[in-house]
Amino acid sequence: MSLSHFRITRFQFARDRVIGDSQVRADDVNIAALELVSETGEVGLGFVQTLFTPLPDQTEIETVFENEVWPALKGHKAIALVHRVNRPRGGNQRAYSLPFHEAVQVALWDLAAKEAGLPLHVLLGSRRNRVGAYASGLDFHLDDEAFVSLFSHAASLGYSAFKIKVGHPDFDRDLRRLALLKTCVPAGSKIMIDPNEAWTSKEALVKLVAIRDAGHDLLWVEDPILRHDYEGLRTLRHAVTWTQINSGEYLDLEGKRLLLEAHAADVLNVHGQVTDVMRIGWLAAELGIPVSIGNTFLEVGVHMAAALPEVEWLEYSFQNFDHLVDQPIEIRNGYAYAPDRPGHGLVLSEKARTEWIRPKRLARSELGAPPENPRLPGKSR
Repeated sequence: MSLSHFRITRFQFARDRVIGDSQVRADDVNIAALELVSETGEVGLGFVQTLFTPLPDQTEIETVFENEVWPALKGHKAIALVHRVNRPRGGNQRAYSLPFHEAVQVALWDLAAKEAGLPLHVLLGSRRNRVGAYASGLDFHLDDEAFVSLFSHAASLGYSAFKIKVGHPDFDRDLRRLALLKTCVPAGSKIMIDPNEAWTSKEALVKLVAIRDAGHDLLWVEDPILRHDYEGLRTLRHAVTWTQINSGEYLDLEGKRLLLEAHAADVLNVHGQVTDVMRIGWLAAELGIPVSIGNTFLEVGVHMAAALPEVEWLEYSFQNFDHLVDQPIEIRNGYAYAPDRPGHGLVLSEKARTEWIRPKRLARSELGAPPENPRLPGKSR
């Protein structure tokens, strides 16, 4: 089943709530579906996403993909491409003009698993079909009422682990949010915090002591300081013995390897690039370092989570993307379930293709009402 052609469908719509952290905020969605089509008509699906600026018009996305990416894919079998490694030399070591990297990996693996007639997690070597999911609010810009509503709703759905955004210039606000969280989730819940690199190494130590002394037990603190400060992360890891340092989200594959080599994280955080995640996940397994799966588009990361031996948690952030596919990933009673359908199990919805396609770039004021989010009540937005 060699690759014969591709399709790109551009989407742009409003979010149902403002998401963000101590560094960024976003209230719209800018994505494009990438479909790689084989000679027999099988389709591999991935998504191109930009968080802070709209994608160009669909015709421009197609042109860039055809010129920069398609020549290396056309005529090949997906299963022959998923493990291909290029020599990182000179000008050949460069990013695409648009963020196709993850979309291509996900689409190729989807098609490769379909060629093999297997669910993706099985092709990757899974021994299970579910993984613990923690509720993440992307909640930094929510007011207290919406914050409480969101996490109360998550608790009602059976989640037992929760991550909130911290790193506010007013540290008392961080402490207040942690106290508020205690009022709306069950006693004994696992709690994580994420400053998104808001702190320095010594500042992080002082604040983590203050959080502990205020009576808050943390499963981990995620990205407390700058991503490349391996010495600071390692120092913090040894100084803070009562919780774990989770890092790696912002690092590429090489950066994650250096992080592991520096012994600078208790937990390695990875996202949605299937090949990259499996490569670094195997290395982490050799070193006995746990791996967490951060936000992946439409939770496709459940497949890698089920396949890697060191993964206990997958992040779920209640984003309004489910309308894009026929069957979203099932999340029930605090677990995400990997589909048993061939491939990753996500198929672009024809309704989304016709009703939500936006071939031309729109101004934010033109987006209209957001698509429905069936997993989140309105008062949590």
